[in-house]
Amino acid sequence: MVSKKKLFVVATQNLLVGGLLFAAIITPVTAGTITVFAAASLTPAMDAVAKSAKAAGLDACRCVYGASSTLARQIYAGAPADIFISANTQWMNYLADAGALETVGSVALLGNRLTLVTPRNRTAGIDLIAGAPLLEFLGDQRLAVGDPDHVPAGLYAKSALQSMGLWTAVHGKLVRSANVRAALVLVERGEVAAGIVYESDAKSSDNVRMSGFFPKASHPPIVYPASIIAGRTEPAIKRYLTYLRSEEAQRIFRAHGFLSRP
Repeated sequence: MVSKKKLFVVATQNLLVGGLLFAAIITPVTAGTITVFAAASLTPAMDAVAKSAKAAGLDACRCVYGASSTLARQIYAGAPADIFISANTQWMNYLADAGALETVGSVALLGNRLTLVTPRNRTAGIDLIAGAPLLEFLGDQRLAVGDPDHVPAGLYAKSALQSMGLWTAVHGKLVRSANVRAALVLVERGEVAAGIVYESDAKSSDNVRMSGFFPKASHPPIVYPASIIAGRTEPAIKRYLTYLRSEEAQRIFRAHGFLSRP
């Protein structure tokens, strides 16, 4: 678990780094468009949900994807988001503590599972239990993860590896990625022996193989909270958040490997 103080330090130290993304997204938004800042792991699923919502008569969605930590920093700095979907509760709480969310609070939108993936052509597997020979499994190659200092998938991965007694052995072999989708790409390209990603990421790719799931008890529950940003009181935005929780949207999310809302 990362303290609120550490989250704040990470956020403030990286505002300049995140400024490039901030500058890129401060562009005119067409009337009747909802801007959703969503965790990178949601990319294929949220694109599909946005199409479904438009077909159902809701406003178009302008989706901005990235690490939850990066997006939260952008919102904190004033980026024009209407809805934020984080891959963990910590970065949502960071914004709540800063008064950047509507007073109604966030809702638990989705769940997920943590899996070890390898390039598709690697047939060897590993039993993900306490004390598993993960270092030997990696050989002279490395392990891709979202940066465990701030990226939710990396935070979950670190917790799992620590609880299974594997962190000390492998932490020096990590390739720390800006977000979980970047970690997936490294595995797809065969640039690493394996990666730790969400089940939804693994299912979105034909170029990786799931070697197993990390035990649920080895890390905090994976929860995707969603919330409306403070000051965004338009009824269309509230309708959009309601749609994200609808059975039709949840069906699409499930088809992409997510778990229904907790």
